[in-house]
Amino acid sequence: MCHVFAGQDPERYASQTRRLRLNGQSTSIRLENSFWAILDQIAASEGVTTPHFISTLHSEVIELRGEPKNFTSLLRCACLKFLEISSNQHAASIAAE
Repeated sequence: MCHVFAGQDPERYASQTRRLRLNGQSTSIRLENSFWAILDQIAASEGVTTPHFISTLHSEVIELRGEPKNFTSLLRCACLKFLEISSNQHAASIAAE
């Protein structure tokens, strides 16, 4: 079982830093490439750029909960939530067939 996880391409878990603006302020976010790929997918599904999606998410979190203590972790969890929702939608479409 662990070979599935251990054998993955190291490029998937290599980190990448991207610079973007959050609420008008320039910042850098460092995430693993797999998370960037998911964020790019989320943004594309929303019809926006990844920086725009991240900035909007940041604004909405501030509005709902205040400044997040660890925004990078929130982004990772957003990716997991997206995968969870996608998986549930896929399972529901299979069940409907």
